[in-house]
Amino acid sequence: MTDTGGRLRKQLESANFDPQNYVKQLSQQSDGDRDLQEHRQKIQSLADETAQNLKKNVYKNYRQFIETAKEISYLESEMYQLSHILTEQKSIMESITQALLYTDKDETAKEMLAAFPKETEEVKQRTLTTLLEKVEGCKNIMEAPGRYLVYNGDLFEYDADNMSQIQKVHAFLMNDCLLIATWLANRRGTVKYKYNALYDLESFAVVNVKDNPPMKDMFKILMYPDSRIFQAENSKIKKEWLEILEETKKNKVAKDQHKKEEEVPTSPVRPEASTNPFDEDEPLDSEELVDLSPEWIQELPEDLDVCIAQRDFEGAVDLLDKLNEYLKDQPVTPRVKELRTKVEERVRQLTEVLVFELSPDRSLRGGPKATRRAVSQLIRLGQSTKACELFLKNRAAAVHTAIRQLRIEGATLLYIQKLCNIFFTSLLETAREFETDFAGNTGCYSAFVVWSRSAMRMFVDAFSKQVFDSKESLSTAAECVKFASEHCRQLGEIGLDLTFILQSLLVKDIKAALQSQKDIIIEATKHRNSEEMWRRMNLMTPEALAKLKDEMRSCGVSTFDQYTGDDCWVNLSYTVVAFTKQMMAFLEEGLKLYFPELHMVFLESLREIILVAVQHVDYSLRCEQESEKKAFILQNAAFLHETVLPVVERRFEEGVGKPAKQLQDLRKSSRPVRVNPESTMSVV
Repeated sequence: MTDTGGRLRKQLESANFDPQNYVKQLSQQSDGDRDLQEHRQKIQSLADETAQNLKKNVYKNYRQFIETAKEISYLESEMYQLSHILTEQKSIMESITQALLYTDKDETAKEMLAAFPKETEEVKQRTLTTLLEKVEGCKNIMEAPGRYLVYNGDLFEYDADNMSQIQKVHAFLMNDCLLIATWLANRRGTVKYKYNALYDLESFAVVNVKDNPPMKDMFKILMYPDSRIFQAENSKIKKEWLEILEETKKNKVAKDQHKKEEEVPTSPVRPEASTNPFDEDEPLDSEELVDLSPEWIQELPEDLDVCIAQRDFEGAVDLLDKLNEYLKDQPVTPRVKELRTKVEERVRQLTEVLVFELSPDRSLRGGPKATRRAVSQLIRLGQSTKACELFLKNRAAAVHTAIRQLRIEGATLLYIQKLCNIFFTSLLETAREFETDFAGNTGCYSAFVVWSRSAMRMFVDAFSKQVFDSKESLSTAAECVKFASEHCRQLGEIGLDLTFILQSLLVKDIKAALQSQKDIIIEATKHRNSEEMWRRMNLMTPEALAKLKDEMRSCGVSTFDQYTGDDCWVNLSYTVVAFTKQMMAFLEEGLKLYFPELHMVFLESLREIILVAVQHVDYSLRCEQESEKKAFILQNAAFLHETVLPVVERRFEEGVGKPAKQLQDLRKSSRPVRVNPESTMSVV
C-alpha cells in the first residue's frame, strides 16, 4: 500500500502530469466501480496527508511568516523614503543645471548691455511712475528712494496643487522688489490693474519648472511656506524673466554689500582724552568690529529659504551653526540685529516644517527611526523639549493605530499574544530610539517614563476589554496575564521596568475575577453537597482510574494511591474528589495571577472555599446515624485534613514566599476528634 501511494504521489507530482489523460487511462484500466472507489480513496488520503503536512509547515514557520511580514513593511517604508530622496535630488540637479545655464549666458547679457546702453535711473523712475498710475492701490511704492523699473510683462498664474489656471497678472520687476498686480475686469479710466502682492528680492527664490506638455514655459517663486507658479507667453519671454530676475537679485546683493563697505570707516577716529574725572567713557563704535561682508553671510537668508523649500533640513541647520559660530563673542550692532531678525524668521519657518514632519497626521510608516531626522534637527536648534514632546506624540499615535488595526480573533489567548507582541515590540523600539536621539538630554527621560505609563494604560484598556469584560475563564485570564508579565520583564533589559504599572492597572479586574471564580466554586460545591450520598467512587475502567491518579498527582496529592481500592474503586466520595480538583486548579491559577496587592483577597478566597467543604463534612458527621457511613465520612475528613490542606499550604508558601497563617489556623480548628465511641468532627 505504501509503495502504491509513493508511486501515485510521484505520478501526480511529475512535471508532465496531464489530468485528462490520467483519468482516461484510469477508466480504461479499471474493472468496475470498486476499482474507481479504491483509487478515489487513495487520492483522498494523499490529499489529506498533503493538507496535514502543509498545516504542520505553516505552524512550524508561523514566526518566520510574521518576521517576513515585518521586514516587508519596513522595506516598503524605506522604499518610500528612498523615492522621496530621489525626487529631492532630481529637483536639486535641475536647479544646478539652470544655474550653470545662467552662468554661461552672463557674457551674452553683458554684450547686449554694451550694445544697448541702459537708460538712466531718472528715465526708469519716470517710466515706473507712469506704469504704476495704471495700478490701483500702490501709491506708496514710489516713496522708496532710488527705486526704478527693470522689467515688466503679462503672466498667467497657476494653482500649485492641481495646475489649473487661476488668473492673469501683470508683474513689475524693480531693482529691489517684485510687484504682482491682477487685471481689473471693470476698468476705470487709465487704471488697468489692481495691487496683489509685493515681494522683496531677498524674500524669495526663483526655480525653473521643467516643461511637461501642455504645462510649459513656467517658473516658480518660492516664499516659504508659500509658492506661486507663473506661465510666460512663450519660451523666449520665460527665458528673459529668469535671466533678468537672477541678474537683478545679484545686482541688489552687490549694491548692498558695496554700500555696507562704504559705511565702514577705514581709520577709526579716537576721541580726545577728557580731563574731567566725572566724564563717563563713551564706548567705541563696534560696527567696524563685526565684518558682515562675506558673500555667504549676504546670501544666508536666501540660502535658508532654498534649503527649507528643498527639505534640506541638515543644510539649513549647518548654515545656522556656522553663523552662530561666526558671531560668537561679537558685539551686538544694529546690522547684526537686523541679520538676526531675518535669520530668526527662517528659524521659525524651519521649526514649523520640522514640527509638521513629526505630527501624527503624517504617515506613521517606517517605525521610530523615520522620525530621527526631524528630531535630531530640532535638538540642534535647541528645541529638545518640543522634539521630545512631538516624538512621543507620534509614537503614541503609532501604537494606538497598531492596536486599533489588530483583528480580534476568536481565541482570546491568540489575540493577547498578538497584542503583546505588537505593543511591547513598539515600546522597545521606541525606548531604544529615544535613548539614541536624546542621549545628551537626560532631562527628557522623565517625559518618556510618563509616556510609557500612558501607553501602558492604553494597552491595559484593550487587554481588559478582551480578557475580563468578555468573562473568560480564570485559567485563560491567568495565562494572558502571565504572558503580558513576561513581556514586561523583558523590558528590564533596557532599564525600563513597567511590571508594577501593569499590576496596578490590572489589580481591580483580577480581584473581581478571583472573587467571581470563588463564588462559582462555592456554588458548585454547595450543589454537590446537597446531592451527597457518601458512597465510594466506582470509575468502572482501569483507564479512568489511571487518569484520576495522574490528575491528583499533577495537583500535588502524591499519596492518593492509598485511597484506591480493588478493581476501579476509590475509597473517597465523589464530592470530596471533585472539590479537591477544583480547589487545586483555583490555587494554581491564582498563583499565576498573584502579586502582593492580591494577597489578602486570594488568601480569603481560599479560606472561604475550604470552609464550605469542611463545614459540610462536619454537618454530615453530626447528622449521620449509620456507623459505617460515619466511618466513611471520617475517612474523607482525614483526607481533607491530612492530605489536601497541607498540600494547599505548602503550594501557597512556595508560590507566595511566605506561609499562610489563616490556612494553618483553619486546619487546626477543623481537626477530627472523638467525642464518644462514634466518630465525629469539630469545626470552630
